[in-house]
Parts: sequence; C-alpha cells; structure tokens
Amino acid sequence: MKIFKKVILFIIIVIIIALLYLIFNGYILYKESITEKSLADRIETLRQDENFTKFDEVPKFYSDAVIAIEDHRFFSHSGIDFIATLRAVKNNVLSMELKEGGSSITQQVAKNLCFTQEKTIYRKIAELFVVHDLEKNYKKEEIFELYINNMYFGSGYYNIYDASMRIL
Repeated sequence: MKIFKKVILFIIIVIIIALLYLIFNGYILYKESITEKSLADRIETLRQDENFTKFDEVPKFYSDAVIAIEDHRFFSHSGIDFIATLRAVKNNVLSMELKEGGSSITQQVAKNLCFTQEKTIYRKIAELFVVHDLEKNYKKEEIFELYINNMYFGSGYYNIYDASMRIL
C-alpha cells in the first residue's frame, strides 16, 4: 500500500508539472502577441473600420439568434463556458479526434484578434489570458460587437456588414 501511495503522488506531481509547463508556454505566446500589438490597439483598429457595426445597430432577433447558436450562456459566464468545454473534450476524446469546439464567443474573439487559426494547446491557453483581459475591460455588448465585426461569415466575408451587403 505504501508503494501505491508513492506512485499516486508521483503521478500527481507529473501532472502538475505538465500543467504548469503548458500554462507557462501559453502565457509566453500571449505575451508575445500583446507585445507585438496591444489588445486595445487591435480593438481600436477594428473599430476604426468605416463599416464597423455597433451592437445597437444589429436587430435584436439577430443577436439573440447568434448567441443562442454560438454561446447561449454568453451573458452568464465570464468568458469561458466550462460546460461547453467539457462537452467538447468528452466528445473529442470519445471520437479520438478534434471534431468539436467548445469555444465561447469571447474565446473566438480572442483567437481572431490575437492568434492564427492553428489548433494547438498553447494557443488555447494563450486565448484564456486574452479572454480574461477582454472580460475585465469590455462589456458583453462590446465583445459581441468585436465578434460580429471580426468573424468569418463564409464566401470571403469577414464581418457582418460585408456579409449583409455581399461586398468583397
């Protein structure tokens, strides 16, 4: 029984060290990203676009629909929907591939503002640091504005205005 306790303790220590390593590398990626260009500057650049669409310019039925489909707990969580994340992890583990995402609207904004679309654990962790910054410094309506003004709508459209006007 004594050896069993030592093995369990060893496994726990290894897991903690691995998690710290992942968090550290994610933090480094986050710092590199915001050092290159601050989050506030990235947001200001996006807001300066002549076609930037404000939250109150979007019909309520549209914002309600997007939130219902993309992140129905958007207004009640602090940037990370742990329920959706756990569901995605479970489904990905069961399927043995990355089939499903559990990213909240805020996480998608963080990814689109600061990172590439490359799927790595370091990027996902770095996203969490940006999510914290976004949730701390911006209202949910502002985060939703960033989302609809910096997401891919298909057919080459990367914001709601262009997609609604069908302009390339």
